[in-house]
Amino acid sequence: MTESLGVNDTFPRGGRRLSDPAVNAVTGELVGRKAYLVGTGHCVPDRVLTNKDLEQIVDTSDEWITTRTGIKERRITNDQTSTSDLAIVAVEEALEMAGWGPKDVDCMIVATVTPDYIFPSTAAIVSDKLGMNNIPAYDFEAGCSGFIYGLIQAKCFIGSGMLDRVVVLGAECLTKITNWEDRTTCVLFGDGAGAAAIGPEGPGGELGGWHWGSDGSLGDLLELPAGGSRKPASKETVKANEHTLRMKGNETFKYAVRAMRDSCLKALDMDGTPKSEVDLLVPHQANYRIIDATARALELRPEQVYVNIDKYGNTSAASIPMALDEAVRKGEVTPPKNVVLAAFGAGLTWAGMLLKWKEEEGL
Repeated sequence: MTESLGVNDTFPRGGRRLSDPAVNAVTGELVGRKAYLVGTGHCVPDRVLTNKDLEQIVDTSDEWITTRTGIKERRITNDQTSTSDLAIVAVEEALEMAGWGPKDVDCMIVATVTPDYIFPSTAAIVSDKLGMNNIPAYDFEAGCSGFIYGLIQAKCFIGSGMLDRVVVLGAECLTKITNWEDRTTCVLFGDGAGAAAIGPEGPGGELGGWHWGSDGSLGDLLELPAGGSRKPASKETVKANEHTLRMKGNETFKYAVRAMRDSCLKALDMDGTPKSEVDLLVPHQANYRIIDATARALELRPEQVYVNIDKYGNTSAASIPMALDEAVRKGEVTPPKNVVLAAFGAGLTWAGMLLKWKEEEGL
């Protein structure tokens, strides 16, 4: 009979030995470990599609797009580039910053609505190409909230002692599911990937309070109608452009503002951190007006909000990790600093998280 492992044992996972959660020396109770963001990376395609370029495709204008969204340009993949291609580069950058090798990674999580295939998973493809075979690797879909959903999962894995090092990815090729005849949506989206390396030790930003949720009754506000089991691909669905995304913009906007605000405030409340102590907001880059409304709810000044929507547009799950990586590499995330992430997306879903860089810690 196999002897069960106690909380003080080390145990193998895939031929490696992982550290345990801490045990309180007085009570003997299991104490969850902290999780830290120790590396970031991102990748975007080379091709730039400007608002002026879009004027030649649909009935729109640079002024109309900029005024309503804050977007000036976005990045577009070519026919040979897939989501995993962008993801691989982003992971390599995150590992380099973290000082990890591929064999140090215990799990790969990919948030995406545009996987290479329905199956195999994009996570499995990325981990294979980077030499990370034999680890758990999976995709999940939570729309634009996906990256924060992934951070929450990583925090739980590491806090429980189940895993030591997790890579969380948000990666998308949204322009491959864009209807280029729909002037209301084709101006919004771009392609890119962002990655984060999460481990049990700093230096880095501690994953703090968080909040997440969903409301499936609002799913029709932002959807991809065909291609699943409800409406499989057919000549009719292709002809009707039902394999491209659709959005009810005005209604989505109203819910997005509320969801972004509430996610931030509830994450801060869980952490016990007042909004007056927030130093930087890194929001989902969907629409500048939504970003501005979220910042005002937190009583933040414009310089306390990281915005790159003008360069990349809405990249869904890749949006926050791309912006966070830029902010880190520009030196805008230096300790001590409290950074709030907030997102909403198809589902509808929403999520928020506080990252805490302390004085003695930093990337």
